[in-house]
Amino acid sequence: MMTITYPVHNGIYVNVTNRCPCACTFCLRQNGESVYGSDSLWLEREPTVKEVCDSIDTWDLNKYNEVVFCGYGEPTERLDDLLEVAKYIKSKSDIKIRINTNGLADLIWNEPTAPKLQGLIDTVSISLNATNKEEYLKIVRPKFGIESYEAMLKFTKECTKYVPSVVMTVVDIVVSKEEQEICRKICESVGATLRIRPYEG
Repeated sequence: MMTITYPVHNGIYVNVTNRCPCACTFCLRQNGESVYGSDSLWLEREPTVKEVCDSIDTWDLNKYNEVVFCGYGEPTERLDDLLEVAKYIKSKSDIKIRINTNGLADLIWNEPTAPKLQGLIDTVSISLNATNKEEYLKIVRPKFGIESYEAMLKFTKECTKYVPSVVMTVVDIVVSKEEQEICRKICESVGATLRIRPYEG
């Protein structure tokens, strides 16, 4: 059985792909097969939209605060499928929907992607994790190279036009207290809120 959905705190997390254009030095999937007591998040294959919707239907969404697209891969690698699933969720529930992303969807798809999120996604949480493009390249190791950092910031700024809540995150072990303050200013400049999250390895 593949783990397509799994509970974390007050949310249902959705694992739609293992593909990712990054190889972050702190990525949890380097540590093992699962997180938060889930079964293995390595997929035998990518689940269909119907399989994802069926898996979501096994949960009583009234008992949870949000549905979060976040698994062992970058959810926007399957952006259109993700939005199909979000549409299905919205048709049956008013639960909030969040995407945890590296913010590189525009580079993955070679087009502006933020407008597609309007009306379907309530929160976008984007990994910032560095104060400049050189440091980002070292920590995140994106396959798109040095242009990735600026593309991620541009995507974040665009999201603020279409998504009610836009958050940027840094992992506490990756940046110093001084760098956290710089990150806070970067977030302000693009209209996002900074969240410093604990490393949960």
